[in-house]
Amino acid sequence: MTVINYSELDLKEESVIRINRVAKVNSRGKRFSFSTLVVIGDGRAHVGIGAGKANEVLVSISKAKENARQNLVKVPVYNYTIPHEIIGRHSASKVLLKPAPPGTGIIAGSAVRLIMEQVGISNIYTKVLGSNNPMNVAKAVMNALTNLQDVRKVAKKRGKTPNNLFEI
Repeated sequence: MTVINYSELDLKEESVIRINRVAKVNSRGKRFSFSTLVVIGDGRAHVGIGAGKANEVLVSISKAKENARQNLVKVPVYNYTIPHEIIGRHSASKVLLKPAPPGTGIIAGSAVRLIMEQVGISNIYTKVLGSNNPMNVAKAVMNALTNLQDVRKVAKKRGKTPNNLFEI
């Protein structure tokens, strides 16, 4: 896996997947802090997710955004969809990603939808299986996206050309 220099990319505005208020109880009462999950991408096949935790929401978002920049990956995208079907796994969550024909749109839940929009995928079918915890779902999606193979490799393996790969 190659390291991607985020300063060379034209990153879009980050999308906040989840803000969670966390309480620590001590002898003087409850101490609240915020943990945030953020996805960032350029809309052209680069995406990263990050988590941040701080006593204020804006600080936790900026920490998560910086963490997401450090975790950027390049995703093989073909005709605004993915090259093949894949299942991503993390903890108790599984996410099924299927390529879709043009005009379908993003058929997905909230966490998966935000990630797909940041990648630049606009036609895809998805299904979350198992736990729907947003953190685990986001990590399962990233697992699936990093394990995708290039469309030319998949077409060659199946004995087809990249153009007729999605024909039934």
